[in-house]
Amino acid sequence: MSQALLQERLLETLIAGDREGSRRVLRNVLSEGVPPERILSELCWPAHETIERLFRADQMTVVAYNLATRLLRSLVDQAAAGLTMQARNGRTIFACCGPKEGEELAGQMAADLMEAGGYDVTFAGGGLPSDEILAQINERRPDFLVLFSNAATDLPGIRQIIDSLKEVGASPHTKVVVGGGVFNRAEGLAEELGIDLNVASPLELVELLCGDQAAKLFQPQRKKSQRRTAAAA
Repeated sequence: MSQALLQERLLETLIAGDREGSRRVLRNVLSEGVPPERILSELCWPAHETIERLFRADQMTVVAYNLATRLLRSLVDQAAAGLTMQARNGRTIFACCGPKEGEELAGQMAADLMEAGGYDVTFAGGGLPSDEILAQINERRPDFLVLFSNAATDLPGIRQIIDSLKEVGASPHTKVVVGGGVFNRAEGLAEELGIDLNVASPLELVELLCGDQAAKLFQPQRKKSQRRTAAAA
């Protein structure tokens, strides 16, 4: 089945709250040898973005949105359990996001993939006060602060964090990375805020920060899929 058809079928089951139907889609994809890394980045992430877009455009009820996001998160958990963990690279990430369920879902996918790529990741979720995020950065001094945001209402808090990091000079080596939602929709916004790196998706984040480790992350499952295809032939 084509990727577009898979995405359409998954989206239908999510919006309908069809738990067994959505799990069936995931099982079928896994049985075909598709790596969990690709399931997260090429199936779950597009579903998440479509759900958010429909909800912002008032084309989805609150009930449908809640059904879809909660159910998608359970699928992400299942897929993430099969990720291939690469050797630790000695670098750290502190990740957080906006307060909404969809933003937490985006942040979780990014955190799962970055951890699999070799980073030590702390994911604090959403709804955190800016001063508490800054305190964590000052204490942990991570290599990267990753912020995933869908809503424009998150921007004042993000701006405050970035401005404070520059003014205080706490953890000067920490680079700020943003992605998803509002940053995908507003061209030039990341540069305006003085952000170090801007990514469109968790997969792009992995490829950007992990380099060669990103290739290793996907390689084992590809080989397994190739062996299965050869055996079938």
